[in-house]
Amino acid sequence: MSAFFTETHPAGYVLSTDPARLDVAAIHRWLSEDSYWARHIPLATVERAIANSLNFGLYAPDGRQAGFCRVVTDRATFAWLCDVFVLPEFRGHGLSKWLVKQMLAHPDLQNLRRHLLATFDAHTLYQRFGYEPLDRPDRWLEIKHPNPYG
Repeated sequence: MSAFFTETHPAGYVLSTDPARLDVAAIHRWLSEDSYWARHIPLATVERAIANSLNFGLYAPDGRQAGFCRVVTDRATFAWLCDVFVLPEFRGHGLSKWLVKQMLAHPDLQNLRRHLLATFDAHTLYQRFGYEPLDRPDRWLEIKHPNPYG
């Protein structure tokens, strides 16, 4: 496992894997109120997910949480990118592309057998970084709980 990862965007935004910098309340608020995949997610669930993931906090030049993504990974063979967002007031500056690019460059996510993600509407964003539809979807299975948060 590497030390905290920090990168600075030319416009002064900062990306960091330091969990102490995360504004968990802002992340929870966006996931539970605005995301289509985690609506009504409890704060305790977000806290547990963050505690067990490699997290990338995106911060505005003034230090406010501007975006976030997390990666569920064993740091050896597998990574699942999830909970990716840039808050509306910070969109339109290429930050989502920069966030994904920097996440993929993280030293702990190199030479893995597989990177996965699921998206409803951002395929073109991720395809520019090499993500493709599953090669053999017939080999994948899931247990799905359509409304786990009520």
